[in-house]
Amino acid sequence: MADVVLLMLFVGILLALYLIEVPVVYALGLTSLILMWTTSIPFEPLLVAQTMVRGSNSFVLLAIPLFLQTGLLMNALGLTDVIFDFANAIIGPIRGGLAHVNIVASIIFSGMTGTAAADAAGLGAIEYRAMRDAGYEKGFSVAVTGSSSIIGPIIPPSVPLIIYGVIAQVSIGTLFIAGLIPGLVMGLGLMILCTFYANRHGYDRGDWWSVGEIGRTCYRALPALGTPVLIIGGILGGLFTATEAGAIALFYTILVGTVFYDALSWEELVTSFEDGMTRTASLTFIVAAASLYGFLIQRAQLPEVLARAVMTVSTDPLIIMLVIAGVLFIVGLMLETIAAITILTPVFLPIIEQTAIDPIYFGVVMIITLMIGLLTPPFGVILFVLNAVTGVSLERITRHMVPFYVPLLIVLLLTIVFPSLVMWLPRTMGLA
Repeated sequence: MADVVLLMLFVGILLALYLIEVPVVYALGLTSLILMWTTSIPFEPLLVAQTMVRGSNSFVLLAIPLFLQTGLLMNALGLTDVIFDFANAIIGPIRGGLAHVNIVASIIFSGMTGTAAADAAGLGAIEYRAMRDAGYEKGFSVAVTGSSSIIGPIIPPSVPLIIYGVIAQVSIGTLFIAGLIPGLVMGLGLMILCTFYANRHGYDRGDWWSVGEIGRTCYRALPALGTPVLIIGGILGGLFTATEAGAIALFYTILVGTVFYDALSWEELVTSFEDGMTRTASLTFIVAAASLYGFLIQRAQLPEVLARAVMTVSTDPLIIMLVIAGVLFIVGLMLETIAAITILTPVFLPIIEQTAIDPIYFGVVMIITLMIGLLTPPFGVILFVLNAVTGVSLERITRHMVPFYVPLLIVLLLTIVFPSLVMWLPRTMGLA
């Protein structure tokens, strides 16, 4: 009974602070302090400081500012527009082409701004505006934009996968490779739905393919496309680690921006790095505060309590994964993704270890589930971001999002039921 009360305190105080719009980093820190002051967990200031520093002191975490900065520089250089134009030249002429372009551009850009919410606000604003200018209905345009934005954190490079890898102590490169096929299948599922939607509503085709336009946009986009190719190709080929890939991608982007595009001024470079440092600091503080919260959960032995409770339901790995996915989905509705990963990974690791579930497979399923939660009412963060950048009402966004949950949930179920969808590529490459 005491364990149940303690668990309710851990969850209840955090959610109460979060629901009254206390910033997530303060909510995590305050919850930790309140629990230490009001329960049998002793308050030790030195231990608090050491735990927060240890949680954010990791060489692998250096990949986060490197990938973040790469994405911000690509935005500053206008390379997102270049990639979008190239995708439009290739896919635009088919019926509902701009919806497909929206999805493909999100896959190519692949989450280098760090989070799905940032992708929705940055590249998503460009995609939505292009679809509206081409005559697509508001609700459909914003639904495609929102659903495509969650693909980025599943396909490398992915900040959520880096955070999970650090906490679970598994290979970041292997996680990146494991996320490729599920991310591409998710994109394919969304494109199938868009094809059906476009045919049903009679959307016109774009202008017919032009060899000249394809050649022009390809020439402009080729150096920009080199960034994701360099990252994924280098990791796939075993040439460098995820952290090294981030450094090389950043250097390459600066080189391309100054030499090929000649569009990177000193002022823009400084501004971009200032923005990158601000975002990195924000993520680092969240990781530090969540590390303290997670440490207290472990100290209270709540993971063992939860593990015993889950094991009483079933010992079948499939059933256990479905139960955990349900919990993650609910958490994803209410809690910031990085905080959710940092808090819940130590909670669920004992369970997956007892049931011989591969931590790489579990990590990919975890990220997919949390991403879908970000897109689900009433608290889905991406819905509010889309409302802010497009001006479309939350009610209208939610109503048009309903069909798009179908392919997303199908992909989630496929990854849970068929672990080989996640693990085939890493195993083929000898990484798992």
